[in-house]
Amino acid sequence: MDNAVLADGARNQHVAPRTAREDRLRIRAGYSGNTSGMAPGYGQGNLVVLPRDWADDFKRYCRANTTPCPLIGMTEPGSSLVPMLGDDIDLRTDLPRYRVWKVGVLEREVTDISNLWQDDFVGFVIGCSLSFEFALQQAGLAVRHVDEEKVVPMYRTSLMTQPVGAFSGPMIVSMRPYSPEQAAIATEICAKLPGAHGAPVHIGDPSAIGIADVNTPDEGEPTVIEAGEVPVFWGCGVTPQAAVMSARPPICITHAPGYMLLCDQLTEDLRLI
Repeated sequence: MDNAVLADGARNQHVAPRTAREDRLRIRAGYSGNTSGMAPGYGQGNLVVLPRDWADDFKRYCRANTTPCPLIGMTEPGSSLVPMLGDDIDLRTDLPRYRVWKVGVLEREVTDISNLWQDDFVGFVIGCSLSFEFALQQAGLAVRHVDEEKVVPMYRTSLMTQPVGAFSGPMIVSMRPYSPEQAAIATEICAKLPGAHGAPVHIGDPSAIGIADVNTPDEGEPTVIEAGEVPVFWGCGVTPQAAVMSARPPICITHAPGYMLLCDQLTEDLRLI
């Protein structure tokens, strides 16, 4: 092999990962891929934007369901800024892909919501399971969907959230396969990260939580479960999208699953509000 190629490869091994802000600026400039594996060590967030009249009940819904909906950030009415999570974060431009819901029905996906922003909007940022994946990798646990450059698989379950006002519905979960021994390590790691959903909600038989076919996720892409592995399920911040379908607000904007907000806080520093 050419010595120059070897030298380039060696240099690349020591290139520091981009910070959340650097990757966020890439997104603002037009990057529209999923955020799995981006800005390792930094928190990622799910997004829900609602009119002010719906905001109090939704905040209470999150606080009643902290495992699938760990609320880590919130805007002032009309503002798109979340200074508690980053000095220059703008919820209108800083996610790679958004979903627009009208009366509980998904209308379309877009890459910028500046022209949709309303003076009465309140933005909510909910912790994300993508945040803890770097901690798993640091402990020697591979994250298969990251290695395969896929979106993590997500499933509707028979586990019901605590209803608040008009908001109710099933818990959505994400899945990563591990051996039973690895699952125990993952549980110990994630239990210390409540801002990223905390410990798994279920390990093993998918049918026990109402998942008929683990190879057919409701969102994301399938992940192969190898011999000797079991599926490990965590609460997922797509849960509010099911609640929005039930509540049917006149308009709601969310992230598209797997296309998250990158926060300037490290995952271990995320706190529930």
